Amino acid sequence: MADAVVVGSGPNGLAAAVILARAGLEVEVYEAADRIGGGCRTGEVTLPGFKHDLCAGAHPMAVASPFFRAFDLAAHGVELLTPQVSYAHPLDGGRAALAWRDLEHTVDGLGRDGRAWQRLFGPLVRRWEDLVDLIMSDMRHPPVEPVGVLLGARMAELSTPLWNARFREDLAPALLTGVAAHAIRPPRSAPGAGVSLLLGTLAHAGGWPVPRGGSQVIVDALAEDLTRHGGRIITGHRVDDLGEFGSAAAVLLDTAPAELQRVAGERLSGGYAYALDKFRYGGAACKVDFALSGPVPWQARGCERAGTLHLAGSRAEIVAAEKAVAAGRHAERPYVLAIQPGVVDSTRAPAGKHTFYTYAHVPNGSTDDLTETITAQVERFAPGFRDLVLATNVRTAATMPAHNANYIGGDISAGAMTLRQTLFRPAPRWNPYRTPLPGVYLCSAATPPGPGVHAMNGLHAAHHALRREFGIRTHPLDLLRA
Repeated sequence: MADAVVVGSGPNGLAAAVILARAGLEVEVYEAADRIGGGCRTGEVTLPGFKHDLCAGAHPMAVASPFFRAFDLAAHGVELLTPQVSYAHPLDGGRAALAWRDLEHTVDGLGRDGRAWQRLFGPLVRRWEDLVDLIMSDMRHPPVEPVGVLLGARMAELSTPLWNARFREDLAPALLTGVAAHAIRPPRSAPGAGVSLLLGTLAHAGGWPVPRGGSQVIVDALAEDLTRHGGRIITGHRVDDLGEFGSAAAVLLDTAPAELQRVAGERLSGGYAYALDKFRYGGAACKVDFALSGPVPWQARGCERAGTLHLAGSRAEIVAAEKAVAAGRHAERPYVLAIQPGVVDSTRAPAGKHTFYTYAHVPNGSTDDLTETITAQVERFAPGFRDLVLATNVRTAATMPAHNANYIGGDISAGAMTLRQTLFRPAPRWNPYRTPLPGVYLCSAATPPGPGVHAMNGLHAAHHALRREFGIRTHPLDLLRA
């Protein structure tokens, strides 16, 4: 039996496995699906030759997170392609707010609110590495000065009625609110503010790249590094009982808390089990992939250069849509996130054709097929879109767990992004990765710092396991750089 076992081959599980293997341990990874990747897989789900990212599509954290900065994806053959426009936010009437990678270019396009955008993001862009290190930490240490104070002040502004005080027109507020809604929470909240500040900063720092060939190349690079350091990956193996790893000194679970409860069974009890029972899963996603005969005919100039778009209308419309989802209702015009990788990556579809990625926010467990609703929302900002559709593939929120067991009810964040569950995921413990079971750790997005393809949950969990179970005190980042 291996020294350490990892259950789940998403980015966090593979990151933990890479660190453990580089520390000289014998490591095995078990994956229930036939292919590795979890939420970072790519597949031909519409027509042959059309490569669709099945969950994660754009990757600002793939160039920004401490793990990936040390791991160096480029050195492992991953080519990250960065659109000129990180994200766009079209409005009715053929207008759009554009978050260019270049901050000054963005400022120039926001009219009277341009300088306000500069004042909001300029200081954070200059300190982006400190900002990332703070937000991607285990959230158990004091903030780094001065970025901690700066971030705190910005979050206090954007999560209170003051969030309207900075801007005078409608483009900049919509642009900012569209990013905040990534948290699948009402945008005027502390988690939404944190998400908007982090992702908004990265839009003007490293950009929001897409990997050439699809998100699968990221996990394939991690898997190759793992096997090169002696690790093994076993696919098609669904773990039903932790007892099968009884001789391993450490077991790290890249799973949702509900999966931890399932495989642990009666071994879990007391306050920790009670906390997992109370862990809340949040708003969900209905994912629709499109195979297109040509590029999306955006009405507003600049949208054709954007890798990611937020199709949701005005700030007020976004707030109303996200409040509806939080209340368990479907919005008439939901928030739709769209990615058009063909802007920079011609390998995703046959010549002249394109893949188009979308998901809409819906209540947890929704069984509604939103293909028509999403199509109408795209058509609203891109008249003629409907005529380009060659094929579609839908995955409702209710069917998401069949694709990835961590997405309970279609919650792609692996737990509601409330303030409490951002700081204390999945339970209020000083060490959120270590469970009460000897040698068993949680390393999924249900631990700090939360969801996203940044691999830091896996890094933090592996760090604790190395120190406690094996007495290895080398920092994981040093292991990655070796």
